[in-house]
Amino acid sequence: MHVLDLLQSDGLGLTLLWGEEPLLGQDISGVTATDLEDPGRFLGPGELVLSGLVWWTEGDPAKADRFVATLAEAGATALLAGEETHGRIPDELVAACRAHRLPLAAVPATTSFRAVTEAVYLRQWGDLSRRPTRHRVFALPENVRGELSRLLESGAGPAELLDRACAHLGRVSCYLLTASGRTVARTPSAPPLSARQAVAAPPRGGVSLRVEAESSPYDAWQLRVPDPDAAPPRVLHEIAEVLAQYRDGRRRRAAGDRGAGQELIALLEGETAAEPGVLEEALGAAGLPAGGPYRVLTATSGDALAEALAHLDGVPYAVGGTAAVLYEDPAADSEPAARLRPVWPLLQACGDPRDDLRLGIGAPAAGTQELRASLSQARFALTAADAEVPVRGVEQLNTLTELLAGVPSEVRSVFGARALGGLGDGTLRETLEVFLANNCSWTRTAEALHLHVNTVHYRIDRVEALTGRDLTRLDHKADLYAALRCG
Repeated sequence: MHVLDLLQSDGLGLTLLWGEEPLLGQDISGVTATDLEDPGRFLGPGELVLSGLVWWTEGDPAKADRFVATLAEAGATALLAGEETHGRIPDELVAACRAHRLPLAAVPATTSFRAVTEAVYLRQWGDLSRRPTRHRVFALPENVRGELSRLLESGAGPAELLDRACAHLGRVSCYLLTASGRTVARTPSAPPLSARQAVAAPPRGGVSLRVEAESSPYDAWQLRVPDPDAAPPRVLHEIAEVLAQYRDGRRRRAAGDRGAGQELIALLEGETAAEPGVLEEALGAAGLPAGGPYRVLTATSGDALAEALAHLDGVPYAVGGTAAVLYEDPAADSEPAARLRPVWPLLQACGDPRDDLRLGIGAPAAGTQELRASLSQARFALTAADAEVPVRGVEQLNTLTELLAGVPSEVRSVFGARALGGLGDGTLRETLEVFLANNCSWTRTAEALHLHVNTVHYRIDRVEALTGRDLTRLDHKADLYAALRCG
């Protein structure tokens, strides 16, 4: 199917905003719907991109240019932009598409993205059915549909659904992946994929299809078939619809599990400590083994936290809002922070680059009495986490600088200003920093600053007078060192 064929489809109401005739004759290999600002790693060559422009900011042409450049570099055939979010297609986006030679069409608010997707795959299905191919089945057979319906009603999981949906296709490799690269299910003939391998660009010519179900940016599902000839597009589209039904049903069923996790976290956050028996009952209701040990984790996003913990295959946990309690198997060969650290960049890549995505992990809690302490530790570690170290365990806070990073910035600034007195940002402060860095050696400080030793003595005397500290005392040295880190 060509881009021009889609523009001429009845009932879609698409309006071409820019596109030269040769570009409109390109074949469409697939469809990806996205509202990520940088979706390049999810795209394959020849794909049509649908975007509701949620990422767009008025008056920011550079953002439009980056978005379109990413699509062009990935080999997209065209961009179909929805009018519903902003009421129009920004002129900056039209200019960017013209500059990068990417056809652009407007999708009216009355046309759903699903309708566009179906128009593409139905046309491709019809094209394939007229070509010589080793496949004779171009839609799910009736008996397969019936079996999948029965499996959905009986509560079968995604692995069984995917296996049965693909069984009639032979030894096809098919994956059900989350946006962060977690393998939800795969067919028996599909080799294992690590999360990092899964988020890499799909093999050239492979097919990826989003499962249209309610999700967060971190756990959105997609079907991936490395061999484009392994299954007709319409079959994959129908399989994706079955999996969407499963996911919507699971979300409704999971409401009780989320409630149990929220009740557990609420008990830990209470003004007074809950009785051990009450906590044990709440841990059991949330699906956690009795006796511990446990850890509490907190994050700046509850959705990201839930998806991160899902990467820890087989580890029981309960999420409540932006906090979670994790059962830590004493026999495990690594602590959660070490296992979650490689996952976190994959999650960060799923959302808006401007999102402040951080994770704090408390110390192990041997039993229920230590859970509240682990929660406080996790929150402190979360505050200490930053762009350079977005995942921080409380055990990592092994320097004064790292400890101070967990103190709220408003508190640090007041302490720094009071402790440093009237030093300001000039030569006295610089001399103090160099003096402390050289273990209060007059000679080394003078050499480092290219000063006479007497000048250093004079400046340090002024520092002591302005701050009220005696730099021969260890505690006063520590006060001023901490103040410099806070100021």
